[in-house]
Amino acid sequence: MIEENLEQHRDQLVEAMLVHVPLDGWAWPALEAGAKDLGKEAGYARRAFSGGLGEVADHFARWSDRRMLAELAIMDLEGMRIRDRIHACVKTRLAMNAEYKEAMRRLLSFLALPQNAGRLSEMTWRTCSVMWYAAGDTSTDWNHYSKRGLLASVYSSTILYWMADEGDENGDFPETWGFLDRRINDVLKAFGMPRRIKERLGRLFPPVNPFRRRSV
Repeated sequence: MIEENLEQHRDQLVEAMLVHVPLDGWAWPALEAGAKDLGKEAGYARRAFSGGLGEVADHFARWSDRRMLAELAIMDLEGMRIRDRIHACVKTRLAMNAEYKEAMRRLLSFLALPQNAGRLSEMTWRTCSVMWYAAGDTSTDWNHYSKRGLLASVYSSTILYWMADEGDENGDFPETWGFLDRRINDVLKAFGMPRRIKERLGRLFPPVNPFRRRSV
C-alpha cells in the first residue's frame, strides 16, 4: 500500500465497510467484507488499520469532518449569525451521514465500551473544534475551551436525539433540527451567565476606592 495514498485507501475502505456494519457490527468482519467489495483480500483491511478497530472509528470521524467541511465550504457561513453557523455545522455533520445511521448506531455502541471512553472524548472534542473553526472562531483564551466543551454537550445530545428520530416522509429530520435549536439556545444562555453574574455582583458590591477617606 503506497504511504502517500494511505488516507485515500482508508476512506474507501471505511465507506465500503459501512454497509456491512448494521449486520456485522463495528468489527473486523465488516471491514474485511468492505475490503472484498473493493476487490481486495481480507488481510488488506488489517494492514490498512494496524491500530485496530478504534483506529477505524477515529478515521471514520476524521473522514466525516472532512466531508462536513466540504459541504460547509459551499454555504454562505459568513453571512450567518454565529449560532446559525454552529447549527449548520451540526446539521450538516448528521444529515450527510443519514444513509449510514444504523452503522453509526453500532459505532456508538462500540465507542460506549469502557476501553473506548478516552477515544470517544477525543473524537468528540476534535469534531467540535473543527466546527468552531469553520464557524470562524479564533479564540485562544479560556473561551476556546469553554466553547468546545459546551458544543460537545450540544453535539452529543443531538446525536442521541437523532438516533431516535425516524424522520419525515422526505427523509429529513425536522424534529432533530428543532431539538438542536433548543439546545443551542440553552447553551447561549449558559454562556452568557458569567457576565450577567459579574454585572449583578458589581451592582451589589461596588468597587471600593482605597484612597477615599472614611468619615469618623
